[in-house]
Amino acid sequence: MKCRHCKEELNNVMVDLETSPPSNAYLNKEELNKPEKWFPLKVLVCDKCWLVQTEDFNEAEELFNEDYAYFSSFSSTWLDHAKKYCNDMVNRFNLNNKNLIIEIAANDGYLLQYFKEKNIPCLGIEPTASTAKVAKEKGIDIVEEFFGRELAKKLI
Repeated sequence: MKCRHCKEELNNVMVDLETSPPSNAYLNKEELNKPEKWFPLKVLVCDKCWLVQTEDFNEAEELFNEDYAYFSSFSSTWLDHAKKYCNDMVNRFNLNNKNLIIEIAANDGYLLQYFKEKNIPCLGIEPTASTAKVAKEKGIDIVEEFFGRELAKKLI
């Protein structure tokens, strides 16, 4: 496999967690007696540019579909962390309404809501309709699409 950033051959395994079914991919009654898909969870690091990355073995749509069940806002400790992170970033970089915060994998707006409260413009990129809907209900601008080269080109 080649590095997504610099195209160098990847030879350095950072961690190999073997295989796992997709997270939040709950089985329905009809699927219980069928074989479940499992995917490798190997994390590699590029020796040239140090980008840490996983191998991709499935299509984004297979993971991020209408049944996607993880909402970041379900965790109060994660929300506390997100609020503190927002405050730290605002103070560290003197962020204000002339800046733009873009979050890839914005989920249900758990982080961007705190920037929005401070009147800092924000944009979320989120491929799952269920979580994107909740973020939009919070008044957060969301591009409901999987982030990749094509979307990046459209955004610039």
